[in-house]
Amino acid sequence: MTEFWVSSGHHLTQRTEGGGLAVTDELILAYLARPEVLPPDDACAAERALYADLLAHPRRVVSMEAVRAIADPDARENWEVLLAFRDRLLAARSIEAAYLGMIREGLQGIPSLFLNQLVHLILRNALDGCDDPFVLRAAELLFRPQRISRLDNAVLLADAEVIEAREGSAPLSPLVSMLGKDAANELDILNEDNAWSYWSRSDAFSMALNLGSSMRSREALARVIEAFVGHLLNVEVRVNPLDKLEDSDWRWFVGLDAEATRIGNALWRGDPVSNADQERVIALFSLTFTDRTRLEDSVGDRPVYLLLAATGANLVTLKPHNLIAGLPLKTAQAPC
Repeated sequence: MTEFWVSSGHHLTQRTEGGGLAVTDELILAYLARPEVLPPDDACAAERALYADLLAHPRRVVSMEAVRAIADPDARENWEVLLAFRDRLLAARSIEAAYLGMIREGLQGIPSLFLNQLVHLILRNALDGCDDPFVLRAAELLFRPQRISRLDNAVLLADAEVIEAREGSAPLSPLVSMLGKDAANELDILNEDNAWSYWSRSDAFSMALNLGSSMRSREALARVIEAFVGHLLNVEVRVNPLDKLEDSDWRWFVGLDAEATRIGNALWRGDPVSNADQERVIALFSLTFTDRTRLEDSVGDRPVYLLLAATGANLVTLKPHNLIAGLPLKTAQAPC
């Protein structure tokens, strides 16, 4: 099996009997090693003592008094957030179960950075053994914001963080020029000829994806959604890309991001949708369930439609928790 996404930290976890990922001391220590957690040179003695104790005992119970003793208010808040997140992971039987629990409780107080890291880990587990670079590149949309560019029928997605980090660092390539005056080292568009190179650069997130005119890319994103939903909710679904929405009975939909939710609500109400908003929808899918007995009765025999859209600033931030929370299931229990 070819390795990919070492940066997810999956090698720091262990598999549970149910196939999920168990939290280990090594994973907690990886969070403690993050630069925003490391105590600065001028940190007070209380913060330094707390950090040293956690390095020695990553699972130790930390009292509120120990956190309140930290002099810097920003540092206190950072520690409160990190420790609350750690405790939620430790209380769950798996990372998958912890993520589902966070979604059900509303995600309040959980930084998007931490959520993206969990999705990265969960997808690495769900896609273990995958040998299709198109599927893996499409999966990056679930935990890496993208910047888009349009050319004819092509909707090109490039990693937003990579583009921003490389800005001004190199002469413009034709692709990067299309992505909006962003200077970068060469960003290749994933295709049949260069797909083999994904394996050596999967952690660089340096390949662009043609989601517009490449049916294989849209099919790949459909397979990712099937794997993610199936792994987390123990339910078999079939996802199909659509070119346009022609069904007048749009009973249930899930907006995969804030813009898609706004546009989907307008369509559901029967309100007119501007051409600009229609152009913002970059992907549309139908989702059906193999076992319909687990669905809410209001769905009937209709599919669930999934929408993905870009902002006015040409950014795409797919929110996988919208998908998990928005599906019309009577029960949703993590199998692992």
